[in-house]
Formats: sequence, C-alpha cells, structure tokens
Amino acid sequence: MPSNSIDSLLHEDRQFPPSPEFAANSIADPSLYERAAASRVEFWADQARELLDWETPFTTALDWSGAPVAKWFADGRLNVAYNCLDRHVLAGHGERIALHWEGENGDTASYSYAELTRAVKQAANAIAALGVGQGDRVAIYLPVIPEAVIAMLAVARLGAVHSVVFGGFSSESLRSRIDDAGAKLVITADGGWRKGKVFPLKDAVDGALANGTSTVEHVLVVRRGHNEVQWTVGRDLWWHDEVATASTEHEAEGFEAENPLFILYTSGTTGKPKGILHTSGGYLTQVAFTHRNVFDLHPETDVYWCTADVGWITGHSYVVYGPLANGATQVLYEGTPDTPHPGRWWEIIQKYGVTIFYTAPTAIRSFMKAGRQIPAQFDLSSLRVLGSVGEPINPEAWIWYRDVIGAGTAPIVDTWWQTETGGIMISALPGITNLKPGSAQVPIPGIKIDILGEDGTRVDPPAGGLLVVSEPWPSMLRGIWGDPERFVETYWSRFSKDGVWKYFAGDGAHVDSDGDIVLLGRVDDVMNVSGHRLSTAEIESALVSNPMVAEAAVVGAADEATGQAVVAFVIIKTNQKDAHTTDEAVALLKAHVAQQIGAIARPRQIFIVSELPKTRSGKIMRRLLQDVAEGREIGDTTTLADSSVMTVISDKLK
Repeated sequence: MPSNSIDSLLHEDRQFPPSPEFAANSIADPSLYERAAASRVEFWADQARELLDWETPFTTALDWSGAPVAKWFADGRLNVAYNCLDRHVLAGHGERIALHWEGENGDTASYSYAELTRAVKQAANAIAALGVGQGDRVAIYLPVIPEAVIAMLAVARLGAVHSVVFGGFSSESLRSRIDDAGAKLVITADGGWRKGKVFPLKDAVDGALANGTSTVEHVLVVRRGHNEVQWTVGRDLWWHDEVATASTEHEAEGFEAENPLFILYTSGTTGKPKGILHTSGGYLTQVAFTHRNVFDLHPETDVYWCTADVGWITGHSYVVYGPLANGATQVLYEGTPDTPHPGRWWEIIQKYGVTIFYTAPTAIRSFMKAGRQIPAQFDLSSLRVLGSVGEPINPEAWIWYRDVIGAGTAPIVDTWWQTETGGIMISALPGITNLKPGSAQVPIPGIKIDILGEDGTRVDPPAGGLLVVSEPWPSMLRGIWGDPERFVETYWSRFSKDGVWKYFAGDGAHVDSDGDIVLLGRVDDVMNVSGHRLSTAEIESALVSNPMVAEAAVVGAADEATGQAVVAFVIIKTNQKDAHTTDEAVALLKAHVAQQIGAIARPRQIFIVSELPKTRSGKIMRRLLQDVAEGREIGDTTTLADSSVMTVISDKLK
C-alpha cells in the first residue's frame, strides 16, 4: 500500500442488487454512463437541453478558459423560477401538488403548482417594488415554511441573488453574512416553531442591523409565530401587507446562464465564513439531473421528502430547485423529528404516503438509539427509495435504515457532495447499482473523481487517499464571494499544476477492489497512530456496529508513544444501559474495535456519555471533544445546538 495513502481497514462484502421490478421501471439506465464516458461535456449539454427550458438556447456547453472559474452554457438564457413553476402549469400540471407543508404545531398547507406559481409571482412583484433587481442580494432568514420556498423562487425570478441563513444562527452570524453579501433586503419572520415553542427570528435581525451602517433598506416580515416584535417604521414591512396586495401577473425574464443565483455561507478555518457562489444554468441542470436519477423520481406518482432545512445546501438543491424543476410533489416539515412525539417523522410519512425519503445519518442513528418500536407504530409501506446525506453513513446504520424504515427492500442511495459542489457527485443509481452498505459507491455519470496520495499520485485500489474532482462539473461553485484569492487557495492550490486544475474536496476516501468509494470524512478527522493514518469515521463505524452502541465520536489525542492515540466518546442504547457496568462496556468495546479493525485502532480511552456535541445541522464537533481528550480548555461552543452538552461531558470526565 502506498505510504502516502490513508489506511482503510474495515471491509464490507454485503451487496444488495435492485429487484427485477425496480430495475424494470428505473428512470436511469446504464446508457447514461456510456454516453457520459463517450463525451462528458456533450452529455451535460444533452441534460441541460432535455431537463430545462431555455429562452435563448446555448451554443457552447463549457468554457474552461478562465479556470478555475467555469462557465457552463454561458451564451444561453433562462429563468430558474420559470423552470421550477410556470412551465409545469403550461404543460397542464397546474393542479399537481407541489408542496405539502406541516407546521410543528399542527398547522398545514398545500400548494398546487398553479397556486405556488401565483404566490411566487406576487412575491416577485412585491420584492421588485422594494427596489430589488438583477444582481441585488437578498438575505433570507426563515423557518421551514412555504414562504421560505416562495421567497427563494421570487428572488431567483427577478435575477437577484439570495443568501439564505439558517434560522438557528445568532444575530452576529447573521450580521456578518448580511454585511459580506451587501444585502439590500432581509426577509424574515416574527418567529418559528421548534421543540414545542416559538423561537424569535425578527429579534436577531434587529440585532444584526443595530449599528445602523448596514446596506439593508427594508425588512420583510412573515407572521408565523405571532410573538411580539420590535418595529422600525419605514424599514420594516409585513409580508402579508406587501405580498397579498401585489399583482398576480409577472412575466419571467430570461437571464444569462452564469447569472448568480445564490450565495451560501459555510464555515471557514479562519473564522470568517466563506460565501460560496452558485450560478443558474449549470447548477439547475445538475440538481435536476441528480434529483431525477439518483432518487428514481416518477413525478406523476411519487411523494418526495427531504428533511433538510432550507438554510443548508441540501435544502437549496433537494428541497427547492431540484424537486420543483422536475415537477415533483414534496413534503416540508417545520419542526424537529421528536416534536410533539418521537414518531413525528413516521407519522408524516404515513399521512402523505411518502415514497422517497432523504435524511441524514445523524437522524438515523438517533432513531436507532430510540428503538425500532417507534417507527413500527406507523405504516411506512409507501416508502420505495431511501437516501442519506451530510456525512458518511456507517454500515450498521445503513442496514437498520433499510430493514426498519425500508422494510428490508427499499434501496438506499448514500450521496456524497458539498455546499461547494452544488449537487450530488457520488451516489448509486438505485435501479442499476448493486448497493453496498456504508459506501457512496460511484461517481454519477459525467463526474470525474480521483483518489490521490499526499504527493498527488493516484492510489490503486484497494487504498485510501484524498478525494479530488478532476474535471469541471455544471453545478460547481463559481467562487467565494468577494475573495477570489481565497477561492483558489482553499480549493485548487493543493493538486493543481501546469495548467491542470483539480478541485480538492478536503475529504478522505477509500476505493475498494470493486472500485466503490467509501468516504472517510474530513481530512482533519484523520489520525496518525504509530505511523498509520486512520480515519475517525471507520473507528466510529466499528463502534456503532456493536449492538450496545447508539452513537460514537472518535478523536485523536496527543500521545508520547504513538504520536496520536484513539479516544472515543460513546452513547449506549437505552435498552442496553443495564447490561454491563461502565468498565465492562469499555473493555468489550475496546476488544470489539480491535477485532473489527485491528489492534492499531484499539482506543486508548472510551468515555460513555449521554449526548455528543452537535451543530444545529447535526454534525458532531470533534474539535471540542479533542479539547476534552487532551485536557485543554474547551473552545468556542456558540455553533452547538445545545452548548450545555460540553459542560456535562467535561464534568463527567473530571
């Protein structure tokens, strides 16, 4: 094995081929791979023509002369909102339901494509009346309510640029994003429902604009929580006053395919968030293609549900733009999975007959922890495709998801992609691929992925290394807003040379003897133990494969003898807590890791905890656990969903 590779010591042999019935009705067919291999750029041009309506057809598919900034379909013109709305109505699908919305407190609403189109036209007129036009930036700070989707599409309809900020972020985080984008308008709500109560949103906007030097001219406020809010006359306006009285007629203008569509901020290592810029034609092509083929979407019959918040890239690509471009019927849910009861998600699936369900491994593991008896109370027989997104899914969670939620038959598409990639890059196609638990498997047609060693040479399977995208793709980021040097340095500098540009994703990956790709997590989450570079994700997967473990997080802690030592934080399943003493459980789990992976990965320490520190999007903050493991003062906890978790862990380990 090359010395510059990442060691990958877990092996997965289980495979699940598609059923003959599923394969026979599959939207995707193997010719997609053949066509893409024959001419990758022309393949994407064909998808753009087939999946989208163009006001002015493009004549050039890709211009890579300004690398690493790509131009896709640049001389074509289209309107993104028209592609998501008007054309479906004109095609006779106006009565098809676009959105079924469930509020956490029991409120509901459904919008047909005709109704959603009308609402977006009114919102576009109201927003235009506030002086917003092509190229202007609009910050959106809303809960998962229909107005969030309407606002995003209305901004896109005008050729303006939206910057959606997750509703859990603080006023300071909101301020930095508003200021960096130079937003002209903020769209927010008085409040939203979460965990059984209203959380204020307008207050955070007021705090973000308190210094009086902002570029923001107006704040448009949706009435959702009915909580009291402060009001700045002249600046603040009620959505229902402005939008409800606006005209329902609005002609969608075509904009150039490279017209900016949105800025989405993601965390940066320097502490300053990075404003990832995406444009229109290429982005919409790839998210429509992947949504259709990865999820085997049959828009006439399927009911699709992606549980992501609109404040994240998954909410942009696979709640708003991909599904609506494809004319899908989908579910939106405002609240948390366990409110008002732990079976809320399964209740919603049963109510609407959801057929395609897309969620995060963090959620799946939390359901495993609670027990299969909860989903067993609901009829989930409508589900036919399951998806996973956000981080690598360990094989045991994959199997539980398939068996308990998918009745042992529903295929699981484990998707790898990022805010920066815009759309799915690696995934099985469920009617074609023999599925392998824990593996994202293969690049989608038209995507070129390589696994490289530290020195930039390709590693031969089976081996682990660093994941790069070797050729431009339609939904790729076009830059970091206002910071082109940071864009090149962050994503392109490591492996690009001699005019050949390679995008470094920051993730480790293992390619097995079948050519399937297993994601190993962020390179920052790789430990060097006695000269072996081990992925924390694999050790976590080994721990969770033990029947007593619900969740695990692994970090590397400084060790004089080995350089770094493995330290694990483990949550025991509720029904297993009385089976062993803590010392017995720790000894059993250390032995289990050694048996599953090898002695090199045996944890030096295992701490049994009740919760793990997670961000509001559900990602485990291993950096904070490393602070605990190395005895340091705990770092910044402001991005945690519950900052008290670290206090509990620290107190427990003293």
